[in-house]
Amino acid sequence: MLLIKNGNLITMAGIYEQFGDILVENGKISKVGDVGPVPEGCTVIDAAGRTVTPGLIEGHCHIGLNGSGGSVENDVNENTSPALPGLRGLDALKPNDPAFDVAVRHGVTTVVTGPGSSDIIGGTFVALKTAGTDLESRIIASEISIKMALGENPKVNFGKRSKAPKTRMMNAAIMREQLFKAREYYNNYKANGQNSDFSYDFHLHSLMRVFDGMRVKIHAHQADDIQTAIRIANEFGLHYSIDHCSEGHLFPDELAQNNVQCLIGPTLGGKSKFETRNKTFEAAKILEKAGITFGIITDAPVIPIEYQLLQLALYVKNGLSRQTALKCVTINSAIITDIDSRVGSLEPGKDADIVIWDVDPLDTMGQAGIVMIDGQIAYERKAGESNVDYQKL
Repeated sequence: MLLIKNGNLITMAGIYEQFGDILVENGKISKVGDVGPVPEGCTVIDAAGRTVTPGLIEGHCHIGLNGSGGSVENDVNENTSPALPGLRGLDALKPNDPAFDVAVRHGVTTVVTGPGSSDIIGGTFVALKTAGTDLESRIIASEISIKMALGENPKVNFGKRSKAPKTRMMNAAIMREQLFKAREYYNNYKANGQNSDFSYDFHLHSLMRVFDGMRVKIHAHQADDIQTAIRIANEFGLHYSIDHCSEGHLFPDELAQNNVQCLIGPTLGGKSKFETRNKTFEAAKILEKAGITFGIITDAPVIPIEYQLLQLALYVKNGLSRQTALKCVTINSAIITDIDSRVGSLEPGKDADIVIWDVDPLDTMGQAGIVMIDGQIAYERKAGESNVDYQKL
């Protein structure tokens, strides 16, 4: 049993910058706020007035499959067919990718990682903790969503080899065709799946899960691709998010009318290709004003995961409210990746993924002092660099 006391709590569940305590039992949060008498034998950490938040969440990245600086072998894009929904990001994951350790030291306790965007349907993403005793214990969901992509990446990847898709029209047509086949397969499976003559298809069997509510993460930067994604999602009744959404701020009312959830970014760095020409740090304040549920992503290693908070601070500098900014890398990202029953906020019953910040996270010198995952200390600043007090009662 563990008690964090005297914290300046930002829980993402109704408490914003109020002093209080957090009681942790068996890796879960038990009580928040006024926890009453300290249980006998409880380990106590005195936060001493420091800011305490949920562990940060990276809602869209590729770490473990595609490490930065050659840190792991690149297994992020299959590139042999435009539609491969049976692939699983987990099967290419390197749990010892150094990026996980970097993430922990910067307060990121959960990542949603998986295939890239060279294929129109690239396979499934995995949600997992950035530290733990073994890979199995770290996994929140082995297949949390199916990755799809529109726009430049798939058409350039295949078009330059004179293969389909070569245009945005074919991007959309292949996505529709696969969804149509998966829906027909789904209906047939429900009616005849127990029959010996049922014809099993590995990839369609994976894709059909979108008709049982599995989320689709649709990579789309440009306005026309975002609108096509919305159109197709509505046609097939998909549970989805638009990831990157670099031009979504140009038509926020349309996003709001369609109840679009989006993960925006990365915005840090140059405009590396034509379809990101309108990306801006002012996008977040526009989406916030429109009432859109959105998170903010690094797409690591596109932007190294250690720059998550630097990027967040720049959104705040350009008009995003501080409170919403913190939600964008905690509870909002959890909601948009369907893991909010486990992580994203500090409230009873949720995983004890907690960060005690030595320096405020949105300060330019923001520094995590203690990072806990499932109630265990995964990172602690070196002796002499932190004055967080431990005591045993």
